[in-house]
Amino acid sequence: MFNKVLQRALKFRIKKTYPTNVYDLSKGTAIALRRPYSDEVNRAKNAKISNSPTIFDKIISKEMKADIIYEDDVCLAFNDIAPQAPVHFLIIPKRRIPRLQDSEVDDKELLGHLMLVAGSLASSRAPQGWRLVINNGVQGAQSVYHLHLHVLGGRQMKWPPG
Repeated sequence: MFNKVLQRALKFRIKKTYPTNVYDLSKGTAIALRRPYSDEVNRAKNAKISNSPTIFDKIISKEMKADIIYEDDVCLAFNDIAPQAPVHFLIIPKRRIPRLQDSEVDDKELLGHLMLVAGSLASSRAPQGWRLVINNGVQGAQSVYHLHLHVLGGRQMKWPPG
């Protein structure tokens, strides 16, 4: 009985996906529960690198609207449409680099600029602290193949992340 109640409670509390073990006190064994994957992870599984315009290319060209919070000649920053924290915005280079691993030595000035913009914006929008995330590839949960930096803050972050 206790086991079913525990499993039901965990089913409603667990939202992200990865296997986890729950210790069954009545049997002295571990039960493996599979958490359903988040939407971002599911989108990443289906994402592909292609030459067609990404959603970020459309935001840069102003074909799509975004809540832009910063723009210069090199990059653009805007609030995430599905925020995972009270402060959650993205910084994207205007020149598409599909993944961080696709960047080259010549991109170090651009990459440094993205980091400086992230630090400046994050410090003013989440002064108590923030996290910078760059997803890379399928297992890194990258769902859009245009390099982008996620800045999250406004709440206590957990470790290890997802």
